Amino acid sequence: MLAGKKVLVVMPAYNAARTLERTFQDIPFDIVDEVLLVDDASRDETLEIARRLGIRCFLHERNLGYGRNQKTCYTEALASDADIVVMLHPDYQYSPKIIPALAGLVASGEYDAALGSRILGGKARQGGMPVYKYLANRFLTAFENLLLGAKLSEYHTGFRAFSRQVLETLPLWENSDDFVFDNEMLAQTIFFGFRVGEVSCPTRYFPEASSINFTRSVKYGLGVLATSVKFFLQKQGWGQYRIFSAAGRGLQNQSYYTQHPAGDAG
Repeated sequence: MLAGKKVLVVMPAYNAARTLERTFQDIPFDIVDEVLLVDDASRDETLEIARRLGIRCFLHERNLGYGRNQKTCYTEALASDADIVVMLHPDYQYSPKIIPALAGLVASGEYDAALGSRILGGKARQGGMPVYKYLANRFLTAFENLLLGAKLSEYHTGFRAFSRQVLETLPLWENSDDFVFDNEMLAQTIFFGFRVGEVSCPTRYFPEASSINFTRSVKYGLGVLATSVKFFLQKQGWGQYRIFSAAGRGLQNQSYYTQHPAGDAG
């Protein structure tokens, strides 16, 4: 609990066996009430390790994509009566020790969402971020700040915290099942008028940490540009897109393809 609010950590997992335990061990359970992991049909021992650690697990019987994984994460978090949901990758690229700072921004009532920024503090490159990823991050962020009318240091971190209200309001089911889901969700958060805060977060790039390849990165970048343009057009009244529509499909009235593994809670 934090300020009387239930804090739940969700981990969208795919082939995270080599880093899951290290990530889990760094989670501050003095404020985190529960950890929930969704395994997107991993080909390694991710699920077995998660069970051994006592993590509440859910399984996609086939690989449905990173965005779909998060849809399941947030749906189950809402069903578990979470007040604050922190999304943490189980690849140990982001420091779980920052969770109190992220959750604290939301628990304070001053922000509805919080981001763990790799750019604040100026040490992204020291943490091993490849040059092309760093340059793309800076370009895309500048483009988005211009079209979205915001002033964030980056839009592409995978370390985030959201209030229950945000998750109940956003039409997340309209978003992609691929990596651009992250960016669409953040754009929606801003579009619907929620307040977004940031904290500096160290990042680690190492062989075991997950990372999309150059081709997928290009696809993601193009998706980011498209999302920003849609946001701008709808704000100006020149376009209508379901990802920015209050009538879009949210999580609570949608079914999703998942199975609760035998022997696990849930």
